[in-house]
Amino acid sequence: MNFLRGVMGGQSAGPQHTEAETIQKLCDRVASSTLLDDRRNAVRALKSLSKKYRLEVGIQAMEHLIHVLQTDRSDSEIIGYALDTLYNIISNDEEEEVEENSTRQSEDLGSQFTEIFIKQQENVTLLLSLLEEFDFHVRWPGVKLLTSLLKQLGPQVQQIILVSPMGVSRLMDLLADSREVIRNDGVLLLQALTRSNGAIQKIVAFENAFERLLDIISEEGNSDGGIVVEDCLILLQNLLKNNNSNQNFFKEGSYIQRMKPWFEVGDENSGWSAQKVTNLHLMLQLVRVLVSPTNPPGATSSCQKAMFQCGLLQQLCTILMATGVPADILTETINTVSEVIRGYQVNQDYFASVNAPSNPPRPAIVVLLMSMVNERQPFVLRCAVLYCFQCFLYKNQKGQGEIVSTLLPSTIDATGNSVSAGQLLCGGLFSTDSLSNWCAAVALAHALQENATQKEQLLRVQLATSIGNPPVSLLQQCTNILSQGSKIQTRVGLLMLLCTWLSNCPIAVTHFLHNSANVPFLTGQIAENLGEEEQLVQGLCALLLGISIYFNDNSLESYKKEKLKQLIEKRIGKENFIEKLGFISKHELYSRASQKPQPNFPSPEYMIFDHEFTKLVKELEGVITKAIYKSSEEDKKEEEVKKTLELHDNIVTHYKNMIREQDLQLEELKQQVSTLKCQNEQLQTAVTQQVSQIQQHKDQYNLLKIQLGKDNQHQGSYSEGAQMNGVQPEEIGRLREEIEELKNNQELLQSKLTEKDSVIENLKSSQTSGTNEQSSAIVSARDSEQVAELKQELATLKSQLNSQSVEITKLQTEKQELLQKTEVFAKSVEVQGETETVIATKTTDVEGRLSALLQETKELKNEIKALSEERTAIKEQLDSSNSTIAILQTEKDKLELEITDSKKEQDDLLVLLADQDQKILSLKNKLKDLGHPVEEEDELESGDQEDEDDESEDPGKDLDHI
Repeated sequence: MNFLRGVMGGQSAGPQHTEAETIQKLCDRVASSTLLDDRRNAVRALKSLSKKYRLEVGIQAMEHLIHVLQTDRSDSEIIGYALDTLYNIISNDEEEEVEENSTRQSEDLGSQFTEIFIKQQENVTLLLSLLEEFDFHVRWPGVKLLTSLLKQLGPQVQQIILVSPMGVSRLMDLLADSREVIRNDGVLLLQALTRSNGAIQKIVAFENAFERLLDIISEEGNSDGGIVVEDCLILLQNLLKNNNSNQNFFKEGSYIQRMKPWFEVGDENSGWSAQKVTNLHLMLQLVRVLVSPTNPPGATSSCQKAMFQCGLLQQLCTILMATGVPADILTETINTVSEVIRGYQVNQDYFASVNAPSNPPRPAIVVLLMSMVNERQPFVLRCAVLYCFQCFLYKNQKGQGEIVSTLLPSTIDATGNSVSAGQLLCGGLFSTDSLSNWCAAVALAHALQENATQKEQLLRVQLATSIGNPPVSLLQQCTNILSQGSKIQTRVGLLMLLCTWLSNCPIAVTHFLHNSANVPFLTGQIAENLGEEEQLVQGLCALLLGISIYFNDNSLESYKKEKLKQLIEKRIGKENFIEKLGFISKHELYSRASQKPQPNFPSPEYMIFDHEFTKLVKELEGVITKAIYKSSEEDKKEEEVKKTLELHDNIVTHYKNMIREQDLQLEELKQQVSTLKCQNEQLQTAVTQQVSQIQQHKDQYNLLKIQLGKDNQHQGSYSEGAQMNGVQPEEIGRLREEIEELKNNQELLQSKLTEKDSVIENLKSSQTSGTNEQSSAIVSARDSEQVAELKQELATLKSQLNSQSVEITKLQTEKQELLQKTEVFAKSVEVQGETETVIATKTTDVEGRLSALLQETKELKNEIKALSEERTAIKEQLDSSNSTIAILQTEKDKLELEITDSKKEQDDLLVLLADQDQKILSLKNKLKDLGHPVEEEDELESGDQEDEDDESEDPGKDLDHI
């Protein structure tokens, strides 16, 4: 302790010691002392010396400090001192005020100590485990130390952390720390960790980093937040830039919707601090990362869709039209809106509907174009507006048509109260500012990009150059300004516009060549030997002349392809012409412009080439070279072959269209056949159901018959039991009359039952023979409307087949004519073998399609014929069964009525028999009372009816005897 006090207090306990000796003694104390307090004090002393004597402490103490981290983890204080000491050794933060050479040496020193520390990967793993400690004195210096390691040797440390179990997950816990200093330094640590490492970026993203970072940004006040918001935005950029997986995860997680509050800045003039400008700038860049043109098209369009649906695009347009927005934020907002709408029709349509808050309201496009052609506006702002206009027109034929229509005579506002986009472009095209000329020419060229219709429409534009002079076409005015010898930037812009206009548009080429001064001007420009600055203009003139040759339809006698090529050969020379043409793609600014769609130039003089124009040059340079070297005979043959191929293509296209139509008709017929089959199956199902219902009716009839038989037997048993022995004379007479009436009723009922049995038997036989007819009739009664529809559909099918057969006959006739024409052409002109092969192949293809069509038609006819026969059979069954089912239904009703009446009669008879039985029983009782013997019931049943009558008289005799 005395030694340490001497070192710390500057007092010497003995003789003077050098710094190296002091550090050595402290290291020995750390290594050998058994008391924790001694080791802690020694490490604290090393910490105080490590900033000033970084090299000495690093060389002598690093190994001992690492050993402390391994063995003394239970004491957070000594661990904190050790981590601070290692941070001071490795970090370069304290060397800012030192001279440049010393700074470079200190950076090398930090890298060397970092390399020593990470040589043993266990040291980094140990440091990661220490970050799990919640103690502030351990966690915070650990975070700073690991951040310093990543700054020194990032890729090596990233690889160690990547292979360490749960290494990245441990670091993600820092964002959830309640202590802001640790959380904020954790963000800085993750910045260094995720830099240029896609694997770690994915792990961090899937560890819920987006949710935590957006929460921090929201808690800190979004764009009004401090440096913490800036750090979080930089980390988000690290995670999303050039990482398609994370971008998709960000979109699928609905995090784009959470970006909208960032841009709710209002239009007030106050509150734009430097930090807010930085934050908003980073936020706009983050939006651009998600919709960058370099991303996969599908991913970009899905993000653009999400930004429109959540209102983010609308919020950006609000900033775009707001007042008091700083110039750099406005410029970046324009660039951001450009890429949000680029190539996505819905967003482009919305942008076209945005109006500036002026009186009267003006479209945002018009307001932006006014800034672009205004030479007093900042250069970067004008470039941003041009990029926005290009993105608005990119793959947007609707927008291109709207821009060109503002130049046409029928749509120009005659009152002059409002200025249109087209008028602004023309004004910029012919202004005295060369940058405005170039921007307007490029913008107008984008309105014509890959749109032949608008190229032809723009030929109608007429300009009034001066009072009293006739109007001049826009095309002619461009060539007039070109020939006046203006600045190079203006001429390059006009030549790019003309090349874009004339390419793939023979009508525009004809209009251009119609002015007799244009071709001599171009040849004169190309033939001259000018300086290097003019070589680019010569190359563009050569490109324009080559386009006039390649897309020439030979409609002008004096400027046919052959004459133009002869003119080039005489006045310029083919080799010289091709050499001048090659100047374009060899220019250094050409390669720079071809890299990115955004016009990003350091200064106006570099603003020469447009990105889309570089694509056009790459496409046309080769074909123009071939066209120049072709001879007239080759041109004639090529023209003839081209015409023949066009004719053949037209015929083949005609056949294809007819075949396509017939394919559609066949598909419809197949669908109708399928529908009819389904209806047939439904009918069959209904028939089966009707058969089961008839079977149920038969069972009911059988049950009724059985019930009637039982009633008859019951009635017979009662009648047989109605026998009696002697009664008094007046009662006997009355009983006889009643018995006679009962006999008559029984006979009548028996006859009726016999008749009903015969009717039932007849009904059963008729039902058995007419089951199928009845079922069909019932089905017919229910589906009569479907049968009518079936008839109509069959008639339609027959008419379609007849028309189709006529078309097939026409196809065969045209095919024969095509074959004859092909044979005549082959005999008259020796065409290249490739052309004959193409014609034969296409003809064979047509024949194959025709034969397949005939086969399908034949099969369809057979199916329709079978279906028609089946329908006819069903109809006959339905017709034949109509009468039978009507008769059966009538007989069934009559039978049910008779059965009902029979049941009533039998019920009455049973009542009478019950009364008779009571009377007979009372008579028997009277006979017993009189002492006359009465026979049992079974004996009465064994006798016949005559014996019963005789026995009925005996009781009287016996009574007389008595």
